[in-house]
Amino acid sequence: MGKTTKQKKHTTTPGTATTRSKGGWSWWSWAAIGLPVIALVAVMLFGGGDDSSGDAAIGSSAPNFDLPAADGGRETLDGVLANGEALLYFSMGPGCDGCFRQIPEIADDLAEKGITLVPVMVDPAPLVAAEAQRFGIATPILIDADRSLSQAYNMIGVYGHQDRPSHSFALVNRQGQITWVKHYAEMFVPLDRLLADIGDLA
Repeated sequence: MGKTTKQKKHTTTPGTATTRSKGGWSWWSWAAIGLPVIALVAVMLFGGGDDSSGDAAIGSSAPNFDLPAADGGRETLDGVLANGEALLYFSMGPGCDGCFRQIPEIADDLAEKGITLVPVMVDPAPLVAAEAQRFGIATPILIDADRSLSQAYNMIGVYGHQDRPSHSFALVNRQGQITWVKHYAEMFVPLDRLLADIGDLA
């Protein structure tokens, strides 16, 4: 009597092969990961728009300041406005080369239009001063160590930066009113684009 040899056969649960893609990833798994990445890249490439909820209101009185500068000086809003309008520039500071390159890119041209650029950073003065020297910056950079000024202008938390500003501007006229506010996703804005965004300042 011959022995019957039973061979185990691999069985497939019905539906398994059609509900999974290779490697166990379905199309919606890739979509769940890919769509947020695509959205982030789009903001970085085409952004420059606003994350402006909670901005200091256009037409409202600009919060005053009396802050030390990284070069050892000191600036007040009233003192700056005595020379014309002021463009406050809140940035990430050290670690962001574009943030420092932004200052010489626009400072002189703004001054020709009667606008004083007022850079504001939250890092310690020695660190900011060292970076300013590295980029050959003569424009005073104000130190907002306790972030009170950045918070007064609602510059904290923009584009996900919870402890410091991102790359934002607030224009204050000679009467001390805020006339324009804009946040940029990029860490460097060319002069012609900035002037176009502000409008005709001539």
